[in-house]
Amino acid sequence: MSRIGNAFREKAFIAFITCGDPDLETTARVVRAAAEGGADLIELGIPFSDPTAEGPVIQGANVRALRGGVTTDKIFELVRDLRRDLEIPLVFMTYANVVFSYGAERFIKTCRDIGIDGLILPDLPFEEKEEFAPLCEAYDVDLISLVAPTSAGRVQMIAKEAKGFLYIVSSLGVTGTRTEITTDLPAMVRLVREVTDVPCAIGFGISTPEQARQMAAISDGAIVGSAIIKLLEQHGRDAAPYVRDYVRSMKEAVR
Repeated sequence: MSRIGNAFREKAFIAFITCGDPDLETTARVVRAAAEGGADLIELGIPFSDPTAEGPVIQGANVRALRGGVTTDKIFELVRDLRRDLEIPLVFMTYANVVFSYGAERFIKTCRDIGIDGLILPDLPFEEKEEFAPLCEAYDVDLISLVAPTSAGRVQMIAKEAKGFLYIVSSLGVTGTRTEITTDLPAMVRLVREVTDVPCAIGFGISTPEQARQMAAISDGAIVGSAIIKLLEQHGRDAAPYVRDYVRSMKEAVR
């Protein structure tokens, strides 16, 4: 079984961390802390100057990381270092332009070489995934698809071809914590389950253990980003123990 498949043997908690916010040394500590806290899979954000899917919290993290001089190559080095002692599945979340400007084949081949299990590109329309999908297939990196409340008639078409896990976007708009999630998620999950066994996890807007518990009850896991980034914003280089405790509470909730 793949590392990503392993992450979903029970209800999964997935943590998102922007690389280089406030610096890469802190990112390394926070990723290890999230793994210690019980995260089943970690999404590593590669900062981009125009992160269209992100709300103000993660946009701020992108700005801070880029100002600090983070580059794709430095993030590859970070992952090489993490892989010396971490077995947890790691996926990159970034934008198509980052991969394209680096050179898609060179980027995806490097992902395989350093131990990245998957790639999420929120701005890549399903209809245009052929630009990257064959390369991901060739180098055994799962190109992870997203379905959103606006996907309506396309949910099953996207789900049928899902690799790794399917990222279900809980709400319209950008990332960020929300007080309540009103989308008919059980109906979306039912559509997915009719056409694939690939696990699905729900993200965007989840911040409390109660929300995580609700999302894990209807899907295979919960994804949290902004709430973790807020801890980094608050505690900076000292954030690791706070992230570990937060992740632990969320993992207990999804379990």
